[in-house]
Amino acid sequence: MTGSMGHALQARPVRPGEDFSRVALTEPALNLLETLWERHGPLMFHQSGGCCDGSAPMCYPAGDFLTGDADELLGLFDLPGRGELGFWMSKEQFSYWSHTHLTVDVVTGRGSGFSLEAPEGKRFLIRSEILDVP
Repeated sequence: MTGSMGHALQARPVRPGEDFSRVALTEPALNLLETLWERHGPLMFHQSGGCCDGSAPMCYPAGDFLTGDADELLGLFDLPGRGELGFWMSKEQFSYWSHTHLTVDVVTGRGSGFSLEAPEGKRFLIRSEILDVP
């Protein structure tokens, strides 16, 4: 379906009528999520603004970012030994990203102070590829 960015875990499809994953995690992202889950409990992602690679997915304790009718759940990750982690995006933003597969990766540096990884000296970011689905 997509190229090979080093996906360690694909999200389970959740959008009606879709049988393909829209979101993946790299191994470094999985490792950082393990640390954050240990400290904060269940987690979630919400994709912040921006329309290009390098946009920041924000990581919160599950339920701390209130989602509603203006948000789209793109996938659920089944984190080994932990549980489900949802990946959300605003519907308006999804209209720009609907043709892409998103991969959550980690780089060194400071991201947003509101995202849980900020004190770790790392930040999550999105890498995208064009979806290859009918």
